[in-house]
Amino acid sequence: MNHLSIDAINDLLEAQLLSWPEAKTNFDRLQEIKRKPLALGDLNAAAQLNPARIRSTAAAVDSKSISERSCFLCGSNRPEEQMSAEWPEAGWELLVNPYPILPVHFTIVSKEHRPQDEIPLEMAMMAELAPSLAIFYNGARAGASAPDHAHCQAMLKSELPLIALAERFHSADEPGWKSSEDFGADLPFHFLSAVITPDIEGMSALSKVPKAFGVDSATGKQDSGLINAFFWISDRDHLLRIVIIPRKAHRPSLYYLPDDEKFVISPGAVDMAGLLIVPRAEDYDRLTPEIARRIYAETAFADSLPDDLRSTFLKS
Repeated sequence: MNHLSIDAINDLLEAQLLSWPEAKTNFDRLQEIKRKPLALGDLNAAAQLNPARIRSTAAAVDSKSISERSCFLCGSNRPEEQMSAEWPEAGWELLVNPYPILPVHFTIVSKEHRPQDEIPLEMAMMAELAPSLAIFYNGARAGASAPDHAHCQAMLKSELPLIALAERFHSADEPGWKSSEDFGADLPFHFLSAVITPDIEGMSALSKVPKAFGVDSATGKQDSGLINAFFWISDRDHLLRIVIIPRKAHRPSLYYLPDDEKFVISPGAVDMAGLLIVPRAEDYDRLTPEIARRIYAETAFADSLPDDLRSTFLKS
């Protein structure tokens, strides 16, 4: 198994930034970002002011807008300067994200142009091959700015507060799926957590991943696009961990208020992991823990997970 070491990760980053001035400028700007803590119970959340992310936060992802633009993840449409590396898992390519949230930020792209319609099980092998990284997924209606092309992303797992929380409250002595409702923790929203053991029970638990769904708050219908997911290898027990966050909306009501009242915050996986990305300074200055809880409650399930989802993933 060819692991993607931290040295190989850094080498790819350095090579890409040497050859792509625009990407280097965006990475250099990370030194200017602001961050402030948000007290959200047991989730050690924070807000990060990152103006360059307005491109993703405000992206038009409706069907009409998608149909009218070229797919920027297809190899033939990428900038000439954008390098790609063969991901050790066949069928995927590794790209440096030119609009980074953090200093290590990759996009892992399917070589085939196909829709972002379910969580790829290949993410399990990706996590195995890159144990320093968290591999994460934005559903088509949960933060994906390219819902027409299957992809996931990767960052250092140490950067995402939700990962530490899941490991703290879900012991390796409890393999399989568990709801955060059973953690006994103060959380702004709930999620599914899994410890995947290398046996038949672990494979059975892993096989449930593509069955995940959210529930659209407007229609009450199940939607596999309303999902965020994280895969990583725990440094504590070296087991595969998974978190799935069912969603009920892409954006909170605050996003649609008049300009002087709105918050341009459109939660994707990183935001749901406890790092709320804020592209506008005025929103960053006004963002409080109470508003952050409202954003989470309007886009995820703050009270309880849907019964149908619980019955699909959790033991009776």
